[in-house]
Amino acid sequence: MTILGQSTNIRKQVNPFETMTTQAYTQIEKDRASDWALYGFAAFTLVTIAGYATFGAHPELIARVPGAVGFYSRAFRFFAVTNIWLAFVVFALLLARSAGRRWIPAFVLLYSISLASELSGTITGMPFGEYRYSEVLTPMWLGHVPIVIPLSWFFMSVTCYAIARFLLPDTRARILRVLIASALLVSWDLSLDPAMSFATHYWMWGSTGAYYGMPWLNLFGWYVTGLALMTALYFLDADRWIASLSIRRIWIFFFANLALPMAMNAATGLWGAVISSILALGGVCILARRLAVAAQLEEVRRVDSGPPLRAA
Repeated sequence: MTILGQSTNIRKQVNPFETMTTQAYTQIEKDRASDWALYGFAAFTLVTIAGYATFGAHPELIARVPGAVGFYSRAFRFFAVTNIWLAFVVFALLLARSAGRRWIPAFVLLYSISLASELSGTITGMPFGEYRYSEVLTPMWLGHVPIVIPLSWFFMSVTCYAIARFLLPDTRARILRVLIASALLVSWDLSLDPAMSFATHYWMWGSTGAYYGMPWLNLFGWYVTGLALMTALYFLDADRWIASLSIRRIWIFFFANLALPMAMNAATGLWGAVISSILALGGVCILARRLAVAAQLEEVRRVDSGPPLRAA
């Protein structure tokens, strides 16, 4: 081989350091895009909170400004629907950046399950109780369920499952993860329902319940629906791609979604809903960590005890 040929081969060789540097830079760009998307969603949520705290909680201010009533009516729909769509787009970006397209089957299944549960609820009253959605949230499936509602079921279910996975890292605790994740979902609803059906009227109950107009049956419906969604994630082996998600971003996304109803409740003076949600969330997290510690101690005792001694 000539010197020229050797030189050509050397140039053709891949520089491992250069490849690693390129991959690291690409990952940094992905992380940066994910963070900016989260910050954008959080900023939009803050604007929504500020608007509601200023005008939604004080409708007398709207009456003082000519034309403000019509503007607020349009904003009432815009911010509600856009908030859900934006949350979904941001969450889909986080999933795509970390898990590729592996999450899409889970999206299809969870959207279908939650839609079926919502259709059952709005048509038969089970499992949530009798209720209907406001026309503000159109378009709707079969005239009953807004198309955006199953989107929120999806991204909050995956978020709660990821948090439960973080709280219960032992792979043998996957059934417990399903139970804990479903309880986390209910803790969110303790703020969501008062904000959306009592402080505002994005949906209305057929009869007045004990918890800010909400019947207790609704919490049962949320937990049962949550169990169905988390069980679907379990059987789809979603742990494989959920493991690739950043738990820091998951927590930020969860609290950004929790902040809106909690702030709306606080602005309206529904402090019982705020406190209930905080206590429920804290209680579920503490319970999960205690279960995780107990499992670790049991494993340590099992290892320390060793195999049984055989008689000589």
